[in-house]
Order: sequence, then C-alpha cells, then structure tokens
Amino acid sequence: MAAATTSAAPTRGWGLRLAVYGGLLFLYVPLLILVLYAFNTQSSASTFPPPGLTTKWFGIARDTDAIWEAMRLSIFVALIATAIAMFLGSLAAAAVARSKFFGRETISWLVILPIALPGIVTGIALRSAISVADVPFSTLTIAAGHATFCVVIVYNNVIARLRRTSGSIVEASQDLGASGWQTFRYVLLPNIRGALVAGAILAFALSFDEIIVTTFTAGNQQTLPIWIYSSLNRPRNRPVLNVVALIVMAITIVPIIAAQRIARESGGGGRI
Repeated sequence: MAAATTSAAPTRGWGLRLAVYGGLLFLYVPLLILVLYAFNTQSSASTFPPPGLTTKWFGIARDTDAIWEAMRLSIFVALIATAIAMFLGSLAAAAVARSKFFGRETISWLVILPIALPGIVTGIALRSAISVADVPFSTLTIAAGHATFCVVIVYNNVIARLRRTSGSIVEASQDLGASGWQTFRYVLLPNIRGALVAGAILAFALSFDEIIVTTFTAGNQQTLPIWIYSSLNRPRNRPVLNVVALIVMAITIVPIIAAQRIARESGGGGRI
C-alpha cells in the first residue's frame, strides 16, 4: 500500500509540471515569435522561420515621428492618470480601511467595479458623459478615462496594506500629541509607501497600453496603442509594428516586475 502511494506521488508531480510548462508555452511562445519577427528581413512575409535577420526596422521606427508623438502622448496621459489614481485611490482606501460608517462595503464595491466592467462599456459610458457635458475630447478626457480603472489598482494595493497595519500605532501617535499631518507623514506613510509606489507603477503600465477606453475618449488624438492598431491594415509596415510592440512590451514588463518586487519587500501590498 505504501509503495503504491509512493509511486503515485511522482506521477502527480510530473503532471503538474507539464501543466505549468504547457501554460507558460501558451503564454510566451507568441511573444517570442513577435520578438523574432521584429528582426525579419522581409517587410511583408510571414513565413516561419524568417528568411533572415536584420535590425533595420529599429532604425525606421526610430526615425518615424508619428511613433514618437504617439509615445509621448501615451506617457503623458499615463502620468496624469497615475497622479489622479494615487490621490483618489489612497484617499478612498484610507476612508474605507480606517472608518466605520453605513454603506462602507457598498462604497468599496463601487470603487472596484470599473475594473470588472468590460472596457467597451466603460468607453461608451465615458463618451456619453463627455458629450452630455459638452467637453471637447483632449488629453484630459483620455486621462480621466484611464483614471477610472487606475484608481482601482492603487485602491486595492493601499487598502490591503492598511488592513495589515495595526491601528494601535496611529492611536499611539495621537496619544503622544502628534497632529493628523504628523501621524500621516511619520507613521502611516512609511507603512503604505511600498504599496502606494507599487500601485502607481502598475497603474502607469495599464494606462500606457490601454486601447479600448482610449478609442472612445481620444477624439482625433493617437496614443501609441491606437497608432499600432490603426497601422495593422498596412502589411508592409508589419516589421515596424513588431518593433514598436516589442518596445511597448518592454516598457510594460519593467514596471510590473518593479511593482512586484516593491510589494514583496514592503510586506505585501495587494494584488500584483
């Protein structure tokens, strides 16, 4: 009986390993193909493997002004959306975590809801609201649209950290005569700083590569994801698109890795 149990354990272990490796291959093989085709020598061929490798498409992408204009707009929008998310998300988290009032759980659910809604629903709702308010489409309307889901990222990280922080340290600070600002600066902020930074980095990464909500709130402006999408119907530009997609992937991956490390080193700050 013991021998049968021992022999079954390695079988289950190999099954789990195969499942993990299969999932990783499913996720990352397409990305590796994208990286490979960014160096393809032909402008329109999609054969595998590529007939040759070259770096000329990186030079073409570097000299294309439209790419840089779209990238600058994406970075600027992401910075604004992240700033809004840090302000509103941290305040909402502090209110829900540190106060008891009627409807607290409902407010928490309402704050989280936008990230659960399909992007197209959020986009249509925002476009309708902007039209009713007779506000011209601009960089600010894009940033406001991105802030609707970026707030959730910061909120989740900060509230998780606040719930892990003992309320007694705040009470001790107040008992020692510290003002509300001093308590926040010297007691609360050092405890939530890692979660706040991790949430901000993730919010920036999500805003930078967002396309669905942007389509409904951008008007005639083009962020980098919209430029990529609008260029898909030009087959001869496909290698340049692969290069730009590779750059976007690098810009997105680095903040996510940094956010994960910051959250881990600070003792956990929510979902990464």
